[in-house]
Amino acid sequence: MVDKELADIETYNGFMPAIVISADKKTVKVVSKQGETIEISGTGIALIQKHLLNTNETNLAVKPGSLIRIVKLDGNWQVVQLPKVEASLIAINPQTGAVNALIGGFDFNQNKYNHVTQAWRQPGSSFKPFVYSAALEKGFTPASVVEDAPFSLSADEIGSKDNWEPHNYDEKYAGPIRLRTALTESKNMVSIRVLQSIGPRYAQNYITKFGFAAKDHPAYLAMALGSGSTTSWNLAAGYAVFANSGYQVKPYLISKIIDSDGKVVESVNPAEHISANRVIDPRNAFLMTSIMQDVIKLGTARRANVLGRSDLAGKTGTTNNQMDAWFAGFNPKEVAIAWMGYDTPKSLGKNETGGRAALPIWIKYMEFALKNTPIFQYKVPDGVVKLKIDAYNGTLANDFDDGIYEYFYQENPPPTTAVDFPALEDSTEPSEIAPSDSTTMITNPLRAENTDRPAPKAHAPAPAPVEEAKMKPANTNKPNHDKKPNNTDPTESAVRILNPDGY
Repeated sequence: MVDKELADIETYNGFMPAIVISADKKTVKVVSKQGETIEISGTGIALIQKHLLNTNETNLAVKPGSLIRIVKLDGNWQVVQLPKVEASLIAINPQTGAVNALIGGFDFNQNKYNHVTQAWRQPGSSFKPFVYSAALEKGFTPASVVEDAPFSLSADEIGSKDNWEPHNYDEKYAGPIRLRTALTESKNMVSIRVLQSIGPRYAQNYITKFGFAAKDHPAYLAMALGSGSTTSWNLAAGYAVFANSGYQVKPYLISKIIDSDGKVVESVNPAEHISANRVIDPRNAFLMTSIMQDVIKLGTARRANVLGRSDLAGKTGTTNNQMDAWFAGFNPKEVAIAWMGYDTPKSLGKNETGGRAALPIWIKYMEFALKNTPIFQYKVPDGVVKLKIDAYNGTLANDFDDGIYEYFYQENPPPTTAVDFPALEDSTEPSEIAPSDSTTMITNPLRAENTDRPAPKAHAPAPAPVEEAKMKPANTNKPNHDKKPNNTDPTESAVRILNPDGY
């Protein structure tokens, strides 16, 4: 009788339907769809513990006749429930473009929508490295100092009915801060000011080097916060450029097709999936990788330190109101992108940032993928020097000065004098804190130098660590979309997408 009741109920990803035949506060006895009588207790009933023999007649009450789902994990049965949230992962070889792993969702029989290739979502802060990479080619350095202060544009300035007032995830502002630290801590205000300085149109064109289509990322300041749209597939290809020192990658799934007689019908030439020439300077890839290593060592992705590897780099990403959670990470042999979200966008819940929701998926995969793989030792490219700088203002330091060490393009050393920044408490008016031309709040690494200062010396230990990131929930207001958005009105799209998360 029980078998017939369960015959038409599908098993998804091992989550098997079962009917409760007896229950008390410590044990549940069920009959599974396979006809097996199973007794579950202890941690196996943790999910339903408070609902066992509940005297209140609710949909959650568990009693004889209740339909539940069970799964066998590590030899033990557990009561589970089908998730409404979806997740995906793609991993590729950045040297060839070959897809090493692709999980498009929880269960194909339940939902055939491939969240790796079909889901167009906002990347959030996982898109920031591409903006920072563009900035390096405009004269910025990891030591450039930018003001982390409130930012505002009026409705008149942006041609909208509303002002644009983005903020940091934790709504705290650090004042003058180096670019390395800003990306490590995912400071939104710095990303916006950097993009404003280099120009959104320039950045929009620059990101095409990574395989992104310009039309998917409107040339507005919100692009600095990942307000455009991308797929996990495209994001993996983009991060592969950092991982392989500058070559564009076109991922592929099938390496060859063999017929029943063993004859190769079709095969892929990996060389055709990697650009013949570098699309970005290998020094750029090195500096960006170095900064993103700090994201894992000390920043928003420091949970990944559990892997015990020093060659990992990446960036967390969370969109408005925690609607999408991302982690994009790599070493030179493996790029993996993890995502979590609902098909119909809604909040994943308070604190469900990329570092909390998506990063554990990435860690679990990389633990397997990199097992027995030697830790990669990065080599400093020709044309990159390591110089001592003042940790506060990013200027060149003397041998006898206190300081930290940072990497620079050889032709673009740090300035020898600092810019005076206004104190944050000097003004509370947005127009004073963040004028429309807020590039004046950025130290220009190409400014005229004081020739009285000594010439730089290209030797020193590795850069010192940055401060730990602070994690607090966002307060956001714009939902995202699981399909590619219509950018026919990019002005409205850009100004309304505040995306004020920091992760």
